[in-house]
Amino acid sequence: MAEELQLTPSASKEERYKELLPQIEALVTGEPDLIANMANVASAIRMATGYLWVGFYLVKEDELVLGPFQGPIACTRIQKGKGVCGIAWATKQTQLVPDVDAFPGHIACSSDSRSEIVVPGIKNGEVIFVLDVDSARLKELDEADARFFEKVVSLLQ
Repeated sequence: MAEELQLTPSASKEERYKELLPQIEALVTGEPDLIANMANVASAIRMATGYLWVGFYLVKEDELVLGPFQGPIACTRIQKGKGVCGIAWATKQTQLVPDVDAFPGHIACSSDSRSEIVVPGIKNGEVIFVLDVDSARLKELDEADARFFEKVVSLLQ
């Protein structure tokens, strides 16, 4: 795989994701190291979308611990059930938050974050990591993002 993404600049979000998914799959195929794959995936998503923050938290004992990411400095540790990431971990379900200020218990790692999506990575019935994506715009993250990020996470499980 080339170290450069090939995307059509004028493509819609859905079209861009259709172009991006096979490129991400090519990035992770054959590489067994989860951290290396997470690093490349976070970079590819941020480069393709321009979202404020794209990264991963890994489940380590009883908390989520910051993993590879692209964007502003982030919270290092998150408790289960706390914030959007902790809720995604506890419920084992994607959390789509169009307005983080309206989300009870939102953890503001960056005051620039306005909307957020978190997708849990599940192996053998247990969450092993979460993919967290933040946008600087209200309601920018939507169901198209949820479908795409769930496919990306499935490539890493």
